Amino acid sequence: MLRRIFLICWSVLLLAGCKEELSDRLYVLKLDHPPTTVEWERALPRLVTVRGGRPHKLPSFAEIDEDTVHVTTASCHHGSRLPDPIKVDMRAFYTARDLYLRLVWKDATPDRALMEWTFDGARWKNSGSQEDGFGLMWDPAGQFAQFTCSYACHIKDFGVSRSSFHASNKMRLAQEDAWLDLWNWKADRTARYGFADDRFLDQEGMKGDVPGEIFRPNSRQGQAAAEAAQPFGDNDQPLHDDDHRPIGEGNPLPGRRAPGYLVERPTGGRADVVASAEHRNGTWRVVLRRALDTGDRRDVTFVPGDSRGIAFGLAVMDHTLFEHYASVVTEKMVLLNEVQAAELKDLNAD
Repeated sequence: MLRRIFLICWSVLLLAGCKEELSDRLYVLKLDHPPTTVEWERALPRLVTVRGGRPHKLPSFAEIDEDTVHVTTASCHHGSRLPDPIKVDMRAFYTARDLYLRLVWKDATPDRALMEWTFDGARWKNSGSQEDGFGLMWDPAGQFAQFTCSYACHIKDFGVSRSSFHASNKMRLAQEDAWLDLWNWKADRTARYGFADDRFLDQEGMKGDVPGEIFRPNSRQGQAAAEAAQPFGDNDQPLHDDDHRPIGEGNPLPGRRAPGYLVERPTGGRADVVASAEHRNGTWRVVLRRALDTGDRRDVTFVPGDSRGIAFGLAVMDHTLFEHYASVVTEKMVLLNEVQAAELKDLNAD
């Protein structure tokens, strides 16, 4: 079995016409149908290492110098501890129309509720809970040499500055004519409707493929125009409960819950990336599906047979909106065309 796996991997390298090591490439084979569970288990895996975040299950160490954090880790806004990296098992297939991408990683604490409310019998209290998630950033045009997810906050290439990213700075590109495709999956907000938020990044910041905000705080204070308004505080309460009923209609029982954010179903290009997810036995499994070519000029187009591949970066969030793990190796996805797949099959049979 090990010899068979080695031959497959070596054959893929030869067919792709690539002299680089297999370690930085995710190879994708074609199917004539959506992948089955058995096919996922037999797919060629790529273990992507992400570093620099803060796991939910562990407390944070004492603060250290922020400049040291920035230059020694991939994420300039992840906080001060240097935890063990996370290994994300990535596998993919494609059909005549769609790309299927699966991400699997260990996470002992599934966090599916962002700023969730609970009624204690007298008033609504906010838990301050956060959500898990990940972001995939694609460089379709090959604009950045040695592209990695660390581009998301590296001062040399991006318009952000040290810890002020937390407070006011938007993640944005420094170049006027550059852009990156961005997919965000969130264990609460996007998982509710089975999608990953399809956005892009340019000099002005992150934008949805369809303009407008689809996430808004489920907070009475959040609707207030006053600058002193404090959403999710002690004097706040939700607008709707978890059955979408307006607060104030009826008498909620103790233990009643309400989401921290209200979510609109995405439309048009914002809904291009379909997602299904489950957390089982301490592991997240998320499968994404998107058309190979959406027709949107701000979306990456996946072209079978292009041995150069498409560079991507991966960031994983564990119970946080900011303190993410990030990939630090240049990763590329390569779709093998039908001729390459047939040659691979012949080589494997020999």
